Amino acid sequence: MAAVQLNGIYKRYGDTQVVHGVDLDIEDGEFVVLVGPSGCGKTTLMRMIAGLEDISGGDLTIGGTRANALPPQQRNVSMVFQSYALYPHLSVYDNIAFGPRIRKEREDAFKPRIEAAAKMLNLSSYLERLPRALSGGQRQRVAMGRAVVREPSLFLFDEPLSNLDAKLRVQMRTEIKALHQRLRNTVVYVTHDQIEAMTMADRIVVMNAGRIEQIGRPLDLYDKPGNLFVASFLGSPSMNFAEGTVVSDARGTALVLEDGVRVAMPEGKLPTVQGGSRVTLGIRPEHVEPGGDVPFTVDVIESTGAETHMYGKISSSTWCVTTRARPQVEPGQRMTLGLPLAHLHLFDTGSGKRLDLD
Repeated sequence: MAAVQLNGIYKRYGDTQVVHGVDLDIEDGEFVVLVGPSGCGKTTLMRMIAGLEDISGGDLTIGGTRANALPPQQRNVSMVFQSYALYPHLSVYDNIAFGPRIRKEREDAFKPRIEAAAKMLNLSSYLERLPRALSGGQRQRVAMGRAVVREPSLFLFDEPLSNLDAKLRVQMRTEIKALHQRLRNTVVYVTHDQIEAMTMADRIVVMNAGRIEQIGRPLDLYDKPGNLFVASFLGSPSMNFAEGTVVSDARGTALVLEDGVRVAMPEGKLPTVQGGSRVTLGIRPEHVEPGGDVPFTVDVIESTGAETHMYGKISSSTWCVTTRARPQVEPGQRMTLGLPLAHLHLFDTGSGKRLDLD
């Protein structure tokens, strides 16, 4: 196993810098997920860890050894790609055995590892099949088996589930997490799917435009996002937002939204915010309550079976209200909403930084 440290890592292509001074410590045996929108630099960062991209600056340490100049084969890492990259003319067994054979290992040395990996990944009965006779999920397991047999200290997963359908993605998420729990290797996992990040990670690294926005445990980031980007990226449906102005008058301190709706703020809870400041209010769809003071007209209703999502406008922004009940509402129906103070998030509209209500 191996701890990984990135100190001031950056990547430049000519005059264009795509990764900007990333600092990240990954503990031995930890499952860390790099998440962010397409083009945010997460795959480039992973490829630098793997040795598939040169590091323009900074220091990379794997297992206590500076790895900047080490070729990929000397880093003791295994990488599972978005595409399965299987040899179509080789059986499952031979695909998994390809790496050990290239490294000129003896068959009697690596065969037990292949059999153990196949058993772990439920591939034992498929070892003689060709890839074309396998499902997408089975092919991805073969790719994982190939990585496991190498016995690396560090696993790298680059969006491995993006080619699978929704049901298989859920199944494979569980299998990858179970594999990590059995092997306890260090894992760095790249995805743009925040549901994958939330369900799989020990810690999430949220990236945007080549920089780290926030690092933390999944529920910590969900409950207390550090800025507007993290708040909007994590969660499905995403957090509701509305901009307003802070006012202090005879009725107390409040945030007045663009449509004149007044949201009361507790006295002394916004010491860093002056009257007249522009503030963005956020609240997650599942925390909005019916029957408050905020007017809301339902435009669209979506039912997933387990939940009902009601969409409408507040302060020119589209909001979602999520409930596990099955409300008898119709498009165009008016209702009122409550915004519980315990679940409100406030952000400085200009900088996007979180304003604590604590």
